[in-house]
This record gives sequence, structure tokens and C-alpha cells, in this order.
Amino acid sequence: MANRHAKAARHVPAGWRDVEKGVHQRARSATDIERSLHRAERKIAAETRARVRKLRKDAWAELAVLRGHQREASRLLRRLSTAADGSWSDLKGAADRALNDARAVADSMITRFPRAATE
Repeated sequence: MANRHAKAARHVPAGWRDVEKGVHQRARSATDIERSLHRAERKIAAETRARVRKLRKDAWAELAVLRGHQREASRLLRRLSTAADGSWSDLKGAADRALNDARAVADSMITRFPRAATE
């Protein structure tokens, strides 16, 4: 009986070493996966920041265009008010056309930027 236990005792450490080796390999794999995950997160965050910067730049450019339209409409309204000499319907029609143009630009901005942010 003592011999049988002695043989088994010699094989247990070898098996134990295999188990420890497997555990160590799994831990190393988990560490590699964790590093890759952090790298991917940093890359996604950097790409997102770049995209937000681009969207902000585009929004400011569109806003500048919209403000230009607003200034143009104000100038047009001043010129029309002096030229109309009290003809309110002519003045109102010209102002409505200018505002509709500015509103169309603003509406296109509003629909484009949220859609671009979700892409």
C-alpha cells in the first residue's frame, strides 16, 4: 500500500504544475485582453473628440453664414422701408421672403448636425 501512495504522490506535483501553468496562462490572456480593451477605449475616445471638434467647427461656420443672412435681411429691410414710403404690404412681402431664406438655412443646419453626431 505504501508504494501505491508514493507513486500517486509523485504524479500529483506534476499534475499540479500543469494546473498552475494553465492558471498562469489564463491570467496572462486576461491581462492581454484588458490591455487591448483599454487601447481600444482610448482610440474610440480620441476619434470621438476629433469628430466633436469637426462638428463644432462646421456648426460655427454654418452659424457665421446664418448671421450673414441675418445682417443681409436687416439691410434689405432698412432699404425697403425707405423705398416703400409706407407701402406695408410690399415691405412685409420682401421681409417674409428674406426670412424664409434664412429659416431654410437654419432648418437645414438643425437637421444636419444631430444626424451627423449620431453617425
